[in-house]
Amino acid sequence: MTTVRIGINPITWTNDDVPELGGDTPLEVCLSETKLAGYAGSELGGKFPRQAEVLRPIVKGHGLEIVSGWYDGRIAEKEVDEEFDAILPHLTLLKEMGSKVVVYADTSYGRHGAIHDPASIRPELPDGDWASYGKKVTQLAEKMADFGVRMGYHHHMGTVVQTDEEIDLLMEHTGEAVGLLFDTGHCLYAGGDPYALVRRHAKRINHVHLKDVRKAELEKALQQDLSFMGAVMNGIFTVTGDGMIDYNDILKVLAQNNYSGWLVVEAEQDPNKANPLVYATMGYKNTRQLAENAGFTVQS
Repeated sequence: MTTVRIGINPITWTNDDVPELGGDTPLEVCLSETKLAGYAGSELGGKFPRQAEVLRPIVKGHGLEIVSGWYDGRIAEKEVDEEFDAILPHLTLLKEMGSKVVVYADTSYGRHGAIHDPASIRPELPDGDWASYGKKVTQLAEKMADFGVRMGYHHHMGTVVQTDEEIDLLMEHTGEAVGLLFDTGHCLYAGGDPYALVRRHAKRINHVHLKDVRKAELEKALQQDLSFMGAVMNGIFTVTGDGMIDYNDILKVLAQNNYSGWLVVEAEQDPNKANPLVYATMGYKNTRQLAENAGFTVQS
């Protein structure tokens, strides 16, 4: 059996992009409730110290590990060496904390204002640019791998790699150094098919975000062309097993392909509507049961 660990993203408690969503929740609460809910680790968030010597005793004090951490990439806009130099402090922190993969999302051509724009407004790569783009991403990923932290490329709403077709193009035009961060919720929101996507690219997947989707809110978001944050505020996302995604099939495919990384519960919600500890606990229990049913051994 392949062994996995279950982690969570602190966005369950506090949203870095929208401070009114848990902005006043202390890091101590995030970490203590992460452990209480059953998780082995947490991804980084804005409240986490950026020096390993400061962060390590805090995290270890809660019996947790640092899973990974998001980075706002700009590889479509920058040259490889410039981008690697920019991300190096982040990679250094992850490496010193024992993380094996970085959450790399290419947010070139704008992101922060865009999360409040209609979802239909987003940057796209011209069709003829995929080969040159893939070459740059591969070179960047190879430099990351040489450093000791692998790239987990995060397809994401509002970025140049959003749809299943764009994910396919990315995988086609990049080398093995480029791992795919498979996010079930972003795939579905973008009009994709997570069941087909995981089958096509299971061998390249090196990080997994389990973000479930509420069907009624997805339909509303698409019909009304809501902004990404508008959909989040309405509750489009929830924890594993609480939405419309059938994770049995998805996790079986990952297990059959010997996926051995982290399964990360990530569900940005309004903490005033979705109590973080209640949903974190639900997400852990559901994820563990689903993972074990799929054939994984879950490492506590």
